[in-house]
Amino acid sequence: MARANALFFILLTSIFTSTTSTSTSTSTSALAPSLHPSPPSLFATILATLGFQDLSAATADANLSIATPTTIFAPTDSSLLTCPSCSIPILLQEHSLPGLYPLHFLRTLAFGTKIETFAPNRCLTITSSPSATSFATKKVFINGVEITKPDLFNNGLLIIHGLQGFISHLSPLSCSVERMTTLSFPQHPPSTAAFFMMRLMLKDSMMRLRISGYSVLALAMRVKYPELSDLKFMTLFALDDSSIFAGGSGHSYVADIGFHVVPNRLLMAADLASLPKGTELPTMEKGQSLVITTAGGGGPLAPMRINYIKIKNFDMVYNKKIVIHGLSMPFLRLNPMPDTGFTDTDKSRIGVSENGEVFDMMSPLPAEIFSAVDINNHHGL
Repeated sequence: MARANALFFILLTSIFTSTTSTSTSTSTSALAPSLHPSPPSLFATILATLGFQDLSAATADANLSIATPTTIFAPTDSSLLTCPSCSIPILLQEHSLPGLYPLHFLRTLAFGTKIETFAPNRCLTITSSPSATSFATKKVFINGVEITKPDLFNNGLLIIHGLQGFISHLSPLSCSVERMTTLSFPQHPPSTAAFFMMRLMLKDSMMRLRISGYSVLALAMRVKYPELSDLKFMTLFALDDSSIFAGGSGHSYVADIGFHVVPNRLLMAADLASLPKGTELPTMEKGQSLVITTAGGGGPLAPMRINYIKIKNFDMVYNKKIVIHGLSMPFLRLNPMPDTGFTDTDKSRIGVSENGEVFDMMSPLPAEIFSAVDINNHHGL
């Protein structure tokens, strides 16, 4: 009972700490390759209360932060006694992942998935028992060590799993083997806290996209990783694999991914719904903007549409730096109106579709364009 009360107190404390850290997340202090240290006592207290005394004592040197979504695969104190030469702070970094990975999520990962840890260029390998009779009985192994006490702690920012043993110090080649199936990325010197955080959040979002039917988009994000990691925030409008492979306009999505990214803005569903009709959103494609053509989920083209395309899944994937919304099809390009005698006010309202049709962006989509754009939406897509 006393242990349960202690964990409840820690949970309340960590929620308060995470709220405070969110309001100060724009700090520009310099950061080494390890995470920006917040008061280590909270991390240490959580681990100690769960019985991981050696890991608790190593938290300050490992430089982990409760302000960053983290998953720890925690070995017991008794198992660490078998490795007197091991560096516990380094082991703690090697046993910790950026992002949240509860057991049910780990069970969905492909056999042999590699995920980079907080120790640079060191990856853990996730496997599961192929002979499990059901999803609920599927055992998960981290570098061959079984998770025997899953989800010991989960407050939305920190997950701790208990391991049967411990994982020896990882090899520098742990991410290089089968690199095409590993979430390891080229090393860039992290000069600021914001850069390092964005790098972690990119990896987190790509992992979630890969197992949610958006693997082509995840691959495209990896190709554009150097550009995306320079952003402070990112709003991305996504097309799933089946829509891309179905042909038609889906094929152009990967080449036009920059046109589907709003840089340096974190626009959740509530933020998008608050934007008035006609609002322009910049994209990563120079000189190209998106336009809110149906606002707030209302109007003749309900629900909300951007460039006349329906947003079908809001807040599909999100974290502290990135939010991803699902599309029914790629965005139309509303080209600037040519100089044909229209006033400046007219030009701000009038667009030209790719097939040359002139239309008022503040009014419903013309029938001839509507039929080409929205045929899928008539089927509930």
